[in-house]
Amino acid sequence: MNEGYRELIANEFRNCVQGTINRITKNKQTYRPFHTALLSEEVIFWSAFERSFSTSFGQRVIEELARLVALANGADAAARQMETYIKIDEAVDNAIHNHIQGLRDNSCPERDWYTTVQKISTVPNVGRTHKIRVISDLWWRKDGRDNFISLKTVKPNIDQTAVAKQDCLHLTFGVKNCNVYFGLPYNPFGEKRESYNFNPPMGIFDFQHDPVVLIGRDMWDTIGGHGCYDELLEIASQVGKETRESIRRLR
Repeated sequence: MNEGYRELIANEFRNCVQGTINRITKNKQTYRPFHTALLSEEVIFWSAFERSFSTSFGQRVIEELARLVALANGADAAARQMETYIKIDEAVDNAIHNHIQGLRDNSCPERDWYTTVQKISTVPNVGRTHKIRVISDLWWRKDGRDNFISLKTVKPNIDQTAVAKQDCLHLTFGVKNCNVYFGLPYNPFGEKRESYNFNPPMGIFDFQHDPVVLIGRDMWDTIGGHGCYDELLEIASQVGKETRESIRRLR
């Protein structure tokens, strides 16, 4: 990754921490008498700081980091919150809807990606189309192919995951020759994919085997190229030397 993109990424990390510092020092803390009675002011302060940082980092910052690493890895274009309008046959749309509903009510016998796509692809078309709008957290084009990814928090709920899978299926059947992904920026249970163990989303995708499910290193290296995950952590560590000093001065 060239120095220009490294500096842009460093600024995203830096600004996220500084933004948290600004919010936490300017905003009056919520009155919580039982917390105050049972915990120290230090614990309450740092708990509020961590929540504020996590909220910011898990939304805009992850999307922007992903956009930057896509461009750094040779993408022709990349955009956050990309709107895509597609037309798919009514029967295919109904099959996608029924699949998602079946996963929600535990009546669907399969959840793995390949089986799902194969089954829906055999549905006879009826000749009537539905126009569908899909918003992807990140889109990028590279080597003539469109890539779409739904970026979620590391412990997404079942509703978020169901919508993401529906979007992935709509794009698969509505955009020719595209790649679709469901991405988590890191694995809260460890580095290995098989260690992921948060049950709600695992009823929607096969987290152990689905190629569209990307967690941690797999996600970043897919978007930004081999070694991207390690490089992001290295940049964050360098920025952390500055931000930790700013944080120490807060209390």
